[in-house]
Amino acid sequence: QVQLVESGGGLVQAGGSLSLSCAASGRTGSWYRMAWFRQAPGKEREFVAQITWWSGITAYADSVKGRFTVSRDSAKSTLHLQMSSLKPEDTDVYYCAADQRSYGEYTYWGQGTQVTVAS
Repeated sequence: QVQLVESGGGLVQAGGSLSLSCAASGRTGSWYRMAWFRQAPGKEREFVAQITWWSGITAYADSVKGRFTVSRDSAKSTLHLQMSSLKPEDTDVYYCAADQRSYGEYTYWGQGTQVTVAS
């Protein structure tokens, strides 16, 4: 059974930094890609960053490019998101996602972790 568990959320001042982690279990050897999304109440889920598991190729939303860095630890089956220069508009619930395919909607999702950036 696949499980994705996020951690590292919290409250930070604007301009500060925060690091999120996502521990994956089950079928981890077959991941093609993993990603971070975020969602505020009443809004659609928004793509943040993605990494292709074996190649390490990354992609970012324009809104976070240059401020956020996505990485993975293959040995520990863990996905990371290093966030810096945080802004109040980065306040959201952040979700980890994983899939064995290279395209389409992500199949597996974590439960989310709250990030709050105070102005």
